[in-house]
Amino acid sequence: MSSDTAAPAPYGTPETPRVAVRGEARLEVDPEIARIGVMVSARGKDRRAALEDLTRRNGQVLDLIKSYGDAVEKLETGAFSISPELTQHGRGERVRAYHGRVHITAVLGDFTALGELTTRIADLELTRVDGPWWSLRPDSPAHGEARRQAVHEAVQRAREYAEALGARLAALVELADLGAEAPMAYGMPQAPGAMRAAAFAGAATEAAPALDLEPQRQTVYAQVNARFTMTPPQL
Repeated sequence: MSSDTAAPAPYGTPETPRVAVRGEARLEVDPEIARIGVMVSARGKDRRAALEDLTRRNGQVLDLIKSYGDAVEKLETGAFSISPELTQHGRGERVRAYHGRVHITAVLGDFTALGELTTRIADLELTRVDGPWWSLRPDSPAHGEARRQAVHEAVQRAREYAEALGARLAALVELADLGAEAPMAYGMPQAPGAMRAAAFAGAATEAAPALDLEPQRQTVYAQVNARFTMTPPQL
């Protein structure tokens, strides 16, 4: 490579020194959505009976969740399984029973309905509820606010270094995003203190009281590296 196209010195020159800083921001904000996981189960002596019970119970759960309208932002059916349970004694492969399961995920943006919905689902026959898992939406304004605060901190830090040398900032050379936010994983690891409930008997004669669920605050983190040039210092 010729000297005419050589890259500039990475650490600046005495005439145009460079200063490299890191800007960080950490915000504590309220969650925007909550996710719950539902597992519907059935057990029967033959495959058809297990499938029929599983289909009926799955329909009850879906109808109940859908009855909450716009409070439910997303409703998805995940894994489905029907498997035989073999006898432990005797010769041959004799089936003792069949077990069926369906996994359902619901995302709610209205937390006022969350406690009542989870309680009503847990009150259903052979139905398990896990969650809630609190999080922010991917396009939440909190992510942008954290990034802006991180950049402002980087500029302020670089300015203070320059002023300590009797200089001032001249230009921005580089701004590197190191992974602006790290919210909780969307619906996968269970949040501390999250609700978990299961119903293994028949439906109760009276509706169970709604759970009082307190939303868990979310941490939004942003970090940037910035390089600036500054005027010659007064040493």
